[in-house]
Amino acid sequence: MSKSDSIEKGYFYNPTRGNLTTEQVIEEILNYISQKPEKFYDIIVGCDSPSSEAPHFPVTVVILRVGEGGRFFFKKISYRNRKFYNWKMRILEEVLLSCELALSLRESLEKKLKGLPFLPHYQFRYIHADIGENGATKDMIKEVIGLIRGNGFEAKIKPESFVASVVADRYT
Repeated sequence: MSKSDSIEKGYFYNPTRGNLTTEQVIEEILNYISQKPEKFYDIIVGCDSPSSEAPHFPVTVVILRVGEGGRFFFKKISYRNRKFYNWKMRILEEVLLSCELALSLRESLEKKLKGLPFLPHYQFRYIHADIGENGATKDMIKEVIGLIRGNGFEAKIKPESFVASVVADRYT
């Protein structure tokens, strides 16, 4: 199963709504925005993984109604025949999965948003990476930021990368 198949197939999970298809996640995001269309929304993607040879990757989408909380959806991606023997490979996989989901989701959302009777105030520009200035991951910062920017997004790292280091981490 390729990464693209992993992102496309299967279900996202939301604690309130349960299992959702990608299309249902998009509808939930649109419904959330339409409840208070005058507010500003921030849509962010991030991923984390446990440190094991055969980790799963909870790739996570968060929509924040700025100043009023938000919603999140995640999907655990795992590979049957692939091992991650070092943490650098695992970190890069987290970022690649985040970029892939963000690109796909942003494209689908932009198509749907054009059909709304109002113009929503939102941004979908950040990917959160579970790396930071402290610890072993500090040597990967330039590489990870370059990968995220190369996919058309801005990177946030610890301590600002809460989607990866808090929300996704909770499901590792």
